[in-house]
Amino acid sequence: MELDIATGNPCSIHRDACRNCHNHYAQIRPHITGVVVSHHFLKEMGNETEAKSIMEHILQCSHLQFTELHKFEKHIEEYVLFRAKIDNVHIVYAVDKEKKVILFLRSFKNYSRYKRFLNDEKKIVETISRSV
Repeated sequence: MELDIATGNPCSIHRDACRNCHNHYAQIRPHITGVVVSHHFLKEMGNETEAKSIMEHILQCSHLQFTELHKFEKHIEEYVLFRAKIDNVHIVYAVDKEKKVILFLRSFKNYSRYKRFLNDEKKIVETISRSV
């Protein structure tokens, strides 16, 4: 599912915000031109307006709202997985190998469910393939 979210590059403007970015994300972010959202993500967020707001904050590197932002998790096939944490909700997102599209995959309020998802590469690949 695609939403109308601005994908402009904040890295050229917000130097203070970018210094908190993880190196993996800082290299990828300037190239992102599209956003894809999984059905799971919207369902788990519950509110499309809140989901859109969180996605915009992640894309704009608004680190003030997050406990963790752009934490690199791992490479899976041709995707790079990241995590953001806001109010004890873990947001899992991925960027494709061409560094063009960011995919918002899941959100977890329970840390153990998040870790289980992260350890199940087959489930992550399945979620990505359903989203694209």
